[in-house]
Amino acid sequence: MNRSSGIIMHIASLPGNYGIGTFGKEAYNFADFLKKSGQKFWQILPLGHTGFADSPYQCFSAFAGNPYFIDLDLLVEDKLLKCSDLENIKFCNNEEKIDYTLLSKEKMRILKKAYQNSKNKLESDIYKFSEENEIWLENYCLYMAIKEQFSFVSWQKWDNEIKNRERDALEYYKHLLKDEIEYWRFIQYEFFKQWKNLKKYVNSLGIEIIGDIPIYVAEDSSDLWANQEIFLLDENKVPLKVAGCPPDAFSETGQLWGNPIYNWHEIENSDFKWWKDRIRFSLSLYDVIRIDHFRGFESFWEIPYGDKTAEKGRWVKGPGMKLIKAIKEELDDVKIIAEDLGYITEEVIKLREESGFPGMKVLQFAFDSDSNNVYLPHNYTENCVAYTGTHDNDTIRGWFEITGNKESIVYCKKYLGLNKDEGYNWGFIRGTWSSVANLSICLMQDFLNLGNNSRINLPSTLGWWTWRLKKDYLTDELANKIYEMTKTYGRCCSNE
Repeated sequence: MNRSSGIIMHIASLPGNYGIGTFGKEAYNFADFLKKSGQKFWQILPLGHTGFADSPYQCFSAFAGNPYFIDLDLLVEDKLLKCSDLENIKFCNNEEKIDYTLLSKEKMRILKKAYQNSKNKLESDIYKFSEENEIWLENYCLYMAIKEQFSFVSWQKWDNEIKNRERDALEYYKHLLKDEIEYWRFIQYEFFKQWKNLKKYVNSLGIEIIGDIPIYVAEDSSDLWANQEIFLLDENKVPLKVAGCPPDAFSETGQLWGNPIYNWHEIENSDFKWWKDRIRFSLSLYDVIRIDHFRGFESFWEIPYGDKTAEKGRWVKGPGMKLIKAIKEELDDVKIIAEDLGYITEEVIKLREESGFPGMKVLQFAFDSDSNNVYLPHNYTENCVAYTGTHDNDTIRGWFEITGNKESIVYCKKYLGLNKDEGYNWGFIRGTWSSVANLSICLMQDFLNLGNNSRINLPSTLGWWTWRLKKDYLTDELANKIYEMTKTYGRCCSNE
């Protein structure tokens, strides 16, 4: 990876007229902004169909896309909607915050209208799409149709026959819910059509997309329902153990994610087929994959199902290099960033080094100890990705004003030579841009010097993932300022 830089911008956080960011005009405008800014990478958060608490890390499928990201204006262009269909509809109460309750009501209603208008128009295209995605699409569409039939409760609460995927029950619901199944198939067709068109445009500008994939799947997901044998479940299909991480910098009681734990023995017996399929699919969507919680491949924190915190978990060995080698043998030249944050041991470091994948260095973690802190820029190596912060961190301004402790802030100002004339946020970004790391990445909020109320997420708490960018924030002046810093430190992708 050549010396370069990029910006984290969640698709949901893009501006627009319909309550949430989409694959429409504003996404293309953001790609143009990246080009003007001299950036080589656009890092996005997971694109999955969000479930519990609207988190992109808790999705109904590890493969399916989020219907909210489908752009309605593009559906108008394709004559699947009329402009009048979009008039006098309230998608949000605040252009800087996503209202998921309104969105789920209004946008899904409009998408159903688009589906009705698509009948007898897209059959051959959707058939081809279905063939290309047969490893996951049929189970997902059936899952969502049944889920809707059961008022969207978790599959754990469905009737036993369909919960256990008995053959007669599967055939019954496929017949009963045929039209609903085709609706969800249409949704995924439109999602991936629009996404691949956007990606093609982004790539044409010389910009690559870093896609973020969670290591785990959600309990309430088609992945678990359709692949029960590769997870640790009891006789009632309830997880025996769930995932999380021990107490760390984010949480004193650890993080209880609640995701079911893989049956790695069974997965290995299949030559890691499910994981190979997942990585292959992800490579069709992104240029680079960031695997969230990569350290879980070495050892993972296993928590008894039903516990209220992550404190009573234990470390259990993961698949290690056996999985990495299987993926590399199957997929040539796979580009992966290993999210190796949290409790890191010598074994995790060894796995990451043996894999050859670059790890992550987060500058916001650098100032709570001494000069040996691995997140301080003078300790970086070239084969790493230097972040000012991630989607789980506060913004730089929020860290200085609210969440950072006084001693760390004093040390930070001294170490980076920060001053108010330059701007603390710009001096902080300079700390990673000037480092030896091959790739440096910063949240869009931090270039804008936005405060704590623009934070994307706070781990182990609810009510996040709602921040949106205002349309007038992406100015040529800001793009030029980012470009000049990027050029100064030899990371520039030409903006000509």
